[in-house]
Amino acid sequence: MRIIRRIFFCLTAGASAVLAADDLLEEVDQALTVSAAHDDVRARLSGSLELEGYEFPRPAPGLIDSAGHELFNPRLVLFLDTQVGGHVYAFAQARVDRGFDPASDALRMRLDEYALRLTPGTSGHFNVQVGKFATAVGNWVPRHGAWDNPFVGAPLLYENPTGIWDAEPAPSRNVLLQWAHVRPGLPARITAVEKYLRIPIIWGPSYTTGLAVSGALDRFRYALEVKNAALSSRPDTWNDLGDDWRHPTFSGRLGYAPDERWNLGLSASTGTYLRPEAAPLPAPGRGFGDYREEVLGQDVSFAWHHLQVWTELYEVRFSNPAVGHAGTFAYYTEVKYKLTPQLSGAVRWNQQVFGTIPDATGATGWGRDVWRIDLAPGYRFTAHTQLKLQYSLLHDDGGPRVYTHTLASQFVLRF
Repeated sequence: MRIIRRIFFCLTAGASAVLAADDLLEEVDQALTVSAAHDDVRARLSGSLELEGYEFPRPAPGLIDSAGHELFNPRLVLFLDTQVGGHVYAFAQARVDRGFDPASDALRMRLDEYALRLTPGTSGHFNVQVGKFATAVGNWVPRHGAWDNPFVGAPLLYENPTGIWDAEPAPSRNVLLQWAHVRPGLPARITAVEKYLRIPIIWGPSYTTGLAVSGALDRFRYALEVKNAALSSRPDTWNDLGDDWRHPTFSGRLGYAPDERWNLGLSASTGTYLRPEAAPLPAPGRGFGDYREEVLGQDVSFAWHHLQVWTELYEVRFSNPAVGHAGTFAYYTEVKYKLTPQLSGAVRWNQQVFGTIPDATGATGWGRDVWRIDLAPGYRFTAHTQLKLQYSLLHDDGGPRVYTHTLASQFVLRF
């Protein structure tokens, strides 16, 4: 609790100082917007300073990369948006942090997004976008930024490592069960590091590289994309074109909004989950494309007065000729309620269950079922500053710790 208390004290003190300087931030916001050619060309630089603190048991849960049980994770995010007339839009996102996921590494700079979008007409029926950008799948990605996300972290399905490795395909069912910690057998030296070999079903917003088309038709919205890596791919591969596009990932979402309160969506994706350097490793007679991640998702959001609700459900299958089809089902439901114009509270229920694969005993679940509940109060001091706290209780069926408690805090200053 020590690091959380220290960070909470520092953040509230900092928020008080920023509250006094809110007028200055408004002036900075205006100064970072420029225009030319009679406003036909407009560019805006914006961003956020995000200060996060975590306290957790060892080993660190999810995608947190730390050998200790406390972590301070600062992050600077910069956005550049440029509009040229009504037909050309370009954007980029750069970060200075310790890694895409919370980590204890040194600070470094990274370019997470850069893309160009063309809109041939004025109806919005058709847009084409090329570059490195977030996936269109689901409804969490459009609100994953620190300012819009009512929680500090992502839903479980975006950060829970499965037993699938992307650097090497499992050569047998027994090995997959060892990788998934269903059966013992991994050497101690491998167990100590293998967490970072495992992949979730979707890795964060999946800032992969490729091309997308999108648009709106009456109450329907559509988006189709072809990318260089699967939804489960790790951040290190999002720029990687070493496979020369021989095995692209295809994804898409069809959305329908019957009225202003509801938004319904259906998503699908298919792509190779192995990294390009694993290409020589598949079983004899099999190709790199035989190791695929197939995703089918449904999402629903609802907003009414001070209440907002979001949910996503995913059925996922990892194919491996030596194992068969390893399936998993994951979902979450978030509820946020605004108690006052500044104070809000949010609760999120997450769950992931694993299917079975045949083995000598008949059929065995290839992963440990898990559920997690997240509680997150939030307070917006001004239009530029907010503070969030999060408590997470995770139940791991068959894990070394049946219950895991994680505390997190996050202060966001946007400009």
